[in-house]
Amino acid sequence: MTRILLLGGTTEASRLARALADAGKDAVFSYAGRTEAPVAQPLPTRIGGFGGVAGLADYLAREGISHVVDATHPFAAGMSGNAIEACAATGTPLIALERPAWRAHPGDDWQSVADIDAAVAALPDAPARVFLAIGKQTLAPFAAKPQHHYLLRLVDPPEAALPLPHTSVVIARGPFDAETDKALMCAHAITHIVAKNAGGAGAEAKLIAARALQLPVILIDRPALPVRKVVATVPEVMAWLSHPATDRGV
Repeated sequence: MTRILLLGGTTEASRLARALADAGKDAVFSYAGRTEAPVAQPLPTRIGGFGGVAGLADYLAREGISHVVDATHPFAAGMSGNAIEACAATGTPLIALERPAWRAHPGDDWQSVADIDAAVAALPDAPARVFLAIGKQTLAPFAAKPQHHYLLRLVDPPEAALPLPHTSVVIARGPFDAETDKALMCAHAITHIVAKNAGGAGAEAKLIAARALQLPVILIDRPALPVRKVVATVPEVMAWLSHPATDRGV
């Protein structure tokens, strides 16, 4: 009997949820719970963490989960790592639905960096106006360069004081388009963009706008994860789910 746990939070996860619902699959959609009003899904939905690897392994056994699909954000390394370990421990087949990383085009001025700290170091010492397109979870390290003015685009309003002294906040939910992002950058006189290499069309608009405006982009590489089976499309996941010989724990 097939019962699927879909670890979601991305556009791709929502597309897969619709495909699973349309196919009549027994599946549960799991949100991390980092946004106040997550997108409604056509599947039974749970919100919140599992309690680490042990908690997730217990959930898989308790709920009779036969397959896990990790369609979380490419930078949700903690959840993805926990899924790899829990699935290996319980012998549960695991697949990742992951959008391909962005690649530079002619006219792009990109500097790739390994992590958040490297992105902070890559910013200039002279005051700049930075579009900090990285969400709200990893803002604190940028306080090391308080001379900059930071533009933040968040899904939900901040619940507490931001750790950066000079900020402008725009509340919006993607996907975005290049012309809107170009207008946003011009309105805020942006000189630099910091972004995570999340991939996908929904968040690429800022990079297209940066190319048009000839603005430098500091692009943070994806975190490294242990080897796992990765596909890029919903049909590939559906084919994997229908295959009787899925690899267990990988």
